[in-house]
Amino acid sequence: MKTLRHLVTSLVILLGASVMIVFISGGQVVEPADETIIRFGHGSEESNERHLAVLHFKELVENKSNGNIQVQVYPNEQLGSEAEMIESVTLNDLQMVASSAFSQYDQRISVFELPYLFSSYEEAWNVLDGKIGEKAAEPLLENNLRILSYFENGFRHVTSNQPIESPNDLNGLKIRTPESPLSLGTFKTLGANPTPMAFGELYTALQQGTVDAQENPVANIHSSKFQEVQKYLNFTGHQYMPLPVAVSEDFWQSLSPYSQNIVKDSAQEAAQYHRDLIVKNEDKMVKELQEDGMKVIEPDTEQFEKDTEMVYEHFKNEFGDEMVEEILQQVKE
Repeated sequence: MKTLRHLVTSLVILLGASVMIVFISGGQVVEPADETIIRFGHGSEESNERHLAVLHFKELVENKSNGNIQVQVYPNEQLGSEAEMIESVTLNDLQMVASSAFSQYDQRISVFELPYLFSSYEEAWNVLDGKIGEKAAEPLLENNLRILSYFENGFRHVTSNQPIESPNDLNGLKIRTPESPLSLGTFKTLGANPTPMAFGELYTALQQGTVDAQENPVANIHSSKFQEVQKYLNFTGHQYMPLPVAVSEDFWQSLSPYSQNIVKDSAQEAAQYHRDLIVKNEDKMVKELQEDGMKVIEPDTEQFEKDTEMVYEHFKNEFGDEMVEEILQQVKE
């Protein structure tokens, strides 16, 4: 009887230990069966390319981890505004977020948003995916935020109920912007009256006349149906804005190196998926906006560029001359 009890006990110990072991088979590492949950929030509607990219990230992570890492996606500001979601990630109440509102923690992440800094998507991607992208993201680690990749937020354009053909047409215009000092500074310099508010409140604000205009990439304008409440799409292209994807550093450190690689690689693959989707669909989206009655204005942006040069001087104090010059040098190469 003692021998049988001893045998059963030994089997239980072995089975328990096997749960903790990471097996290596055929050169591949197989994680333990314990399930990890990633709660991932973002501010766009389910029809937006951003949501499709996050769903692609979910698919990649779950497939690569054999289902051991599960991703729960919360779109459309279900878990709060972008600023609130980022705060939740700093506290590890939310594990991941895709947002453009990180400047509340460190201004240097906004360096890529300087007006008319990039002239093409490819220029921006080359900078973001290199050492400069890493350097700009590094200070956020102090706030428990680790940037894994840069999704696409695109070039931003103004929509309005009057045509914007020169900076003079922006004088006194009450325009919604993100809660970004660079966005606010850019439009103040152009003579507008920038008004930050949560993206989820914007359609109603335009409908009710709380603000007269707004500025966003074409994808956001299209998916939010702003053509229903705005007459003109003005191709000002005043800012390029990436969409950093961040993970809670506390959560990140709780993952094994194997799981970290899965999450990071998937975030970078999903970022390029998002970029390609935006570029592929942009012309089609503009055409659909026009079919719905929106008029497209293509202003000469030379005067806009001249008028926003002083923004560089002001924000060099925040970003440092060195980083701005590094970006400008890489763009020229």
